[in-house]
Amino acid sequence: MADKLSDIAFWQRIDPHLTTSGRLAAADLDRLHTAGVTHVINLALADSPGILRNEADEVALRGMHYTHIPVPFNAPAEPHFAAFSKAMAESEGHHVHVHCVRNWRVSAFIYRWHRDERAMPEAQARLLMAQQWVPEASDHQDAPAWARFIAGARGTLRSSLGA
Repeated sequence: MADKLSDIAFWQRIDPHLTTSGRLAAADLDRLHTAGVTHVINLALADSPGILRNEADEVALRGMHYTHIPVPFNAPAEPHFAAFSKAMAESEGHHVHVHCVRNWRVSAFIYRWHRDERAMPEAQARLLMAQQWVPEASDHQDAPAWARFIAGARGTLRSSLGA
């Protein structure tokens, strides 16, 4: 069965309770809410191109929780990932939608979260990210920053398991 939300920009269903995309329009928020999303996480900057300017208010009007973690595209950092991991942990058991502008920030964050916090096998996590982009193979001027970010420190779960 085709995903009813697959026409949202750069859409990806990760699992039954986690979806990702690029920029959202107000109508997309209606559809996400109807589909059962209870938490929207935005990794784009407030002034990113095409971003919904009053997104926090729009999400709240629909009764969903909103977390904004502005990640500069040229400088993703460990504090951003820590805030993202915390937001994901607080949303455990809920339907979460994570987005940015093109789903590049998000795919890298989801990759790290799967690998570092969920102990997903590297190859499986990388396959999910590669559906949106592969920073090491990209010619985007900021791709090297993202390649360093995804190669970054292993998270708490894997460290606690001795990996």
